[in-house]
Amino acid sequence: MTDIHPVPVDVIAVGAHPDDVEIGCGGTLARLVQQGYRVGIIDLTDGEPTPGSAGVEIRLEEARRAADVLGAAFRITLDLPNRRLFDTFEGRAKLATELRRWRPRLVLGLGEGTPMASPDHRQAAILTEAAVFSSRLVKWEDQFGGLAPHRVSRLLWYYLVFGGLAPAPANALVFDIGDALEKKIAAIACYESQFAHRPEMIERFRVFARQQGMAAGFAAGEALGSPTALGTSDLMGWLFPA
Repeated sequence: MTDIHPVPVDVIAVGAHPDDVEIGCGGTLARLVQQGYRVGIIDLTDGEPTPGSAGVEIRLEEARRAADVLGAAFRITLDLPNRRLFDTFEGRAKLATELRRWRPRLVLGLGEGTPMASPDHRQAAILTEAAVFSSRLVKWEDQFGGLAPHRVSRLLWYYLVFGGLAPAPANALVFDIGDALEKKIAAIACYESQFAHRPEMIERFRVFARQQGMAAGFAAGEALGSPTALGTSDLMGWLFPA
């Protein structure tokens, strides 16, 4: 059993493709970094091919620059196939191996699919949830590079559904990203292959973040859902933080 790990991170965000994390929870990651937490990003695929990209190298360089903007401690791209992503044991094992290696307390994963857009997103949601479970399983280290089990304390969902008028994730909370909104937008803008020809999308992401935040009294925010009920033993401290 391998006991040597990199310096653990507090949070890992998982996306199906490069730019999923930036669009769905980039502000959350940037704000957490501002607050002193270590965050990492794992893309299940390299996102290629896509119509506007000249190739894998371009997309990966965009992803690297975006991660730098957000302040991520690392970014890993797994070798699962874009456009053919499915929830397989192989995919679960590859992601769970990274969770065992980096030992995050919190994982941010896609919360649902994107109707009329890539079905990879729905598969990524299922795969991530399964990998979080697999990460903690004992007596199975041979499936995860000999790495010791790691129990992820919390899984939260982020969302890429922009076609509806009022997305309402289960057990939702809104995280204040007012101080990190422009970092989120700058990170998304790193993907010139995806958005240089449709700049209106950048403004749409900014407006959506403002709408989500204003619903909770913030200048900007990102909605996060939880597969389990959220609770507190300090009601007043939770409602009225210092």
